[in-house]
Amino acid sequence: MSAQDLRARIREIPDFPKPGILFYDITTMLKDAAAYKEAIDLMTEPYRGQKIDLVVGMESRGFIFSGPIAYQLGAGLIPVRKLGKLPAETISVEYALEYGSNTLEIHKDAITPGQRILIVDDLLATGGTVRGTIELVERLQGEIVGLAFLVELLFLKGRDRLQGYATTSVIQY
Repeated sequence: MSAQDLRARIREIPDFPKPGILFYDITTMLKDAAAYKEAIDLMTEPYRGQKIDLVVGMESRGFIFSGPIAYQLGAGLIPVRKLGKLPAETISVEYALEYGSNTLEIHKDAITPGQRILIVDDLLATGGTVRGTIELVERLQGEIVGLAFLVELLFLKGRDRLQGYATTSVIQY
């Protein structure tokens, strides 16, 4: 199964969550066991053999991919969550959204300095959320090996905000 086969399994929903937005619904791909497995395999492939210590999964759809990728790489799994969702001591970063801002958190003891990190999410759009996640990982002195996404919206130019980081995506729109 190719990236094009996966793309064909993603439902496009116009005017969601608001008029003028075309939403790419990955749930139709996820329910197909072979497609879900292939998505995980294709996201993981560029990072095999790179000694990844930890996979950082971004809330919330990033969790769908980060767990299986961590398993395949023999790495630990660290969640980055929205404000107030983690129970122990955290560090946080505020980042800009199209309208307003949001806050991400990671446990203060999640990463040991020098650990090799792969950051995973389902979608690269403008790059704002992943920039916040990068800041958290770097404040804990993790070494970012790469950024892995299932889908990349090329027209939003999020990759431009990620200069200097190995960035991979399986499906591009």
